[in-house]
Amino acid sequence: MIGRFNLLLIVAVMVSGIYMVRSAYEARRLFTELDRSQTEGRRLDADYQKLLADRQAQATNLRVEQVARERLKMRAITPAITYNPDAPALVASAPRGARAQGAAR
Repeated sequence: MIGRFNLLLIVAVMVSGIYMVRSAYEARRLFTELDRSQTEGRRLDADYQKLLADRQAQATNLRVEQVARERLKMRAITPAITYNPDAPALVASAPRGARAQGAAR
């Protein structure tokens, strides 16, 4: 009877020992995963800050004007190319020489 009880206690100690080792291993694995995730989060935050700085550098007035001029072929507004919606239709749609004559009248 005592032999069986000792055997039962040995089995219980072995099972609890294996459970403790497994839970310690799982805790280390989870801690390592948490550390990796935090490192990745810091890296992503640094990348985000860099992208914000790049976006701010790209959005300067000088850069926007340069892109508008080079890529979009935009040009500065001048009185020669402006459109006056209040002007009569014939004068507004007439060639430049006729517009000058129409404005002189």
